[in-house]
Amino acid sequence: MFSLKDKVALVTGASQGIGRATSLALAQAGARVTLAARNTEKLAGVVAEIAAAGGEALAVPMDVADGEQVKSGFRQAIEKFGKLDILVNNAAIARDGLAVRMKPDDWEAVLRTNLTGAHLCAQQALSVMMRARYGRIINVTSVVAETGNAGQANYVAAKAGLIGLTRALAVEVASRNITVNAVAPGFVVSPMTDPLPQSVKDALLARVPLGRMGTDAEIAAAIVFLASDEAAYITGTVLDVNGGLRMG
Repeated sequence: MFSLKDKVALVTGASQGIGRATSLALAQAGARVTLAARNTEKLAGVVAEIAAAGGEALAVPMDVADGEQVKSGFRQAIEKFGKLDILVNNAAIARDGLAVRMKPDDWEAVLRTNLTGAHLCAQQALSVMMRARYGRIINVTSVVAETGNAGQANYVAAKAGLIGLTRALAVEVASRNITVNAVAPGFVVSPMTDPLPQSVKDALLARVPLGRMGTDAEIAAAIVFLASDEAAYITGTVLDVNGGLRMG
């Protein structure tokens, strides 16, 4: 089950955290993977990990907020592998601050990367997938998109917008045998959560019924499932992977 043999995937934000874990998991399931991110040195390390395990991967420099870099990265991926079956929109940034004091640049930067970037990548992927009449798009959103979170108006708005984008695209492209879904991680051990003070982590953990943080590998496993043929009848949904932090 969940074999991705002969499939080709592209993962954004693939240099660390959930993106890295997802790239490794997709390759382990048999996919050839293009890794996209701004940090090319870290990308090279992930490519080496995949190669050492017997997989095949390509690293492309890409800032998803830059439309020309997106086009170039997808062009390189298609030239290398000849097709694209799976897109994982994972790239994201955070610039936290209370809404009343948020700088316009911080608002624009987060929306541009976390939401517009996903749209730009989906456009490039769909131009290939629609011709092939097959595709899987998985957008990585967040539990805070469903619950809200103080001090993250820009991040929450972008991740909530990603859920809306997921559902709109799912309706648009279903007739072409393309599914579009989202995964909403909860509190996960990652470079984005590592800097949080222990007191904040303890307060968050107190709200998680399973009593622990999730791992990037657990998020990656959900993404592999949605990318598989076994998930062919699932589209327009948000898969919560949050230890019970939000139910329903």
